[in-house]
Amino acid sequence: MSATLFVVATPIGNLEDLSPRARQTLETVGLIAAEDTRHTRRLLSHFGIKTSLFALHDHNEAKVVDRLIADLADDKSIALVSDAGTPLISDPGLRLVAAAHARGIRVVPIAGASAVIVALSAAGLPTERYCFEGFLPARQKARRTRLAKLASETRTIVLYESVHRIRACLADLIAEFGEGRSAFIGRELTKIHEQCIQASLGELLSQLDDGTIVAKGEFVVIVTGTSAAQTSSLDVDRLLIELVKQLPAKDVAKIASRVTGLTRNDLYKRILELNDRK
Repeated sequence: MSATLFVVATPIGNLEDLSPRARQTLETVGLIAAEDTRHTRRLLSHFGIKTSLFALHDHNEAKVVDRLIADLADDKSIALVSDAGTPLISDPGLRLVAAAHARGIRVVPIAGASAVIVALSAAGLPTERYCFEGFLPARQKARRTRLAKLASETRTIVLYESVHRIRACLADLIAEFGEGRSAFIGRELTKIHEQCIQASLGELLSQLDDGTIVAKGEFVVIVTGTSAAQTSSLDVDRLLIELVKQLPAKDVAKIASRVTGLTRNDLYKRILELNDRK
């Protein structure tokens, strides 16, 4: 069997970012499995590509994988694309790629645009170690819970966010990380109205509120990881948060002072600050 599943990266905005190899692949495969056939048809039309399209998205992937695997087994090569960027990076396609590997079908990646890498390259923040968290939960409680777990992360953190939740996302990042943490917003990357802005979280929120950062389009948010000193401070915060659930604030400050070596007054003030953030 010589059929191949090609995982093809497509432009995240500027159509000219489609590589010659990706274009040739889309022209020569027997079928293109696309997240949104209408969206991909516009890309194909731009380049005069007439390959047939087949819808593969979050809602139907489990049902159509067997059909696509059957095509591959019948020696029909397929290209997998998402609406933009590299498939499977917060996009559908995992079941298909996993099934192809399980059946011994050749899987070939066709490199190209990825919003994660594009944003990291322009952020001016540490990139030696980073973690990609994709989209945060839509509900605030779940989002704050996720961010609380990331507050002690020492790697640079990359997030995707929609225009509808970008302000809430920044506000919750400030609540959990502090307004002074260095960060970056990439808005509408590679498109005509692209914005790449590095500032503190507090400054980014202010720029969003005053319109400097336009509340339109798609956002990549990058936040620097915490330092060892900040991690130590966060550990104290966790201790205070848990103790104050069981004891009066003054008793918590007294106990925490014995454990941490910090003064009771400073710890008591910190308890009040944490309460104000709830």
